[in-house]
Amino acid sequence: MSSTIKINVKTVGESYLSRVNFDHIDFGKVYSDHMFIADYYNGRWQDFRIEPYDLLSFTPGSAILHYAQTIFEGLKAYRDVQGEISVFRPEMNARRLNISAERMCIPQLPEEIFMQGMTELLRLDKDWVPDKPDTALYIRPYIFALDEYIGIRPSDNYKFIIFTCPVGAYYSKPLKVKIEKKFSRSVHGGTGYAKAGGNYAASLYPAKLANESGYDQLIWTDGATHSYVEEAGTMNVMFIIDGTLVTAETGDTILAGITRDSVLTIARDWGMNVEERPVPVTEIVEALEQGTLTEAFGTGTAATIANIEVIGHEGKDYPIPAPGEDSFSTRILKELNDIKTGVKEDTRGWIYKI
Repeated sequence: MSSTIKINVKTVGESYLSRVNFDHIDFGKVYSDHMFIADYYNGRWQDFRIEPYDLLSFTPGSAILHYAQTIFEGLKAYRDVQGEISVFRPEMNARRLNISAERMCIPQLPEEIFMQGMTELLRLDKDWVPDKPDTALYIRPYIFALDEYIGIRPSDNYKFIIFTCPVGAYYSKPLKVKIEKKFSRSVHGGTGYAKAGGNYAASLYPAKLANESGYDQLIWTDGATHSYVEEAGTMNVMFIIDGTLVTAETGDTILAGITRDSVLTIARDWGMNVEERPVPVTEIVEALEQGTLTEAFGTGTAATIANIEVIGHEGKDYPIPAPGEDSFSTRILKELNDIKTGVKEDTRGWIYKI
């Protein structure tokens, strides 16, 4: 891409790459050599640089530590069959970051800063992109408030950072989930549609309780009545009921997932019946009891497709048959992986080459 910003680059003295066991990568625990940084002060984004991945320094009074004015994104880079590096739909992440920024009173980040910062970072750390099956380089862009000020108001100063980490599979097995009908992930008028840090902090306690009861994740329901399915843990959730792909429609309580959009687009292209609408919990339970719900899965950047093998509701567990080779979730996962790795031609303009 053409250069629009000047990025100063300072490289590591010695790469950590040789210390990484790419045959066993724990998700989110190994970090690449460098990070891209931009600062917002005096009313504009400036000081674009790439530096060695290292500790950050800010004061105990920094607003981020007290008021959680922070947003983030997640996307992945892949090593394709030609050995080139491709990123899946990064422009969508750049746009969604700014949707979150607006909700959290954070200055808009020009898309060229996001895209060029990511591009130059990946070019520098290209050897960190793994080439083994079910691996990728996870990319984490985020913005946080920097003002040293104890008071409730938007910060005047911010920092934007992109760092990366090689990852393997997010989930190693199908999930056992519980329909949550006490705690709420989000409510109308809230921040549910934004990728804001506080959303995830608020989900930790109910998820911990679910884990203690033997479940891997939660299926969140609407905050007003707990009568409608919304999301599954940190993912959008989908069901195959009577051969129809059913999922909750997005709004201000549900994150507009990029993997979600990709799955729905491909399903429609395949001629599948797709319904985006309110999904009553009673409909899901009835379909489980009658055996018409044949597949359930989460969609998201980290896992891509995460199959659900058990759904718990009011003390009863409902098993779901394991997906076969001809199941929709199996086929859509292969389709997405084939597009990302260049096995199948990208006909929709989803792949961004580095």
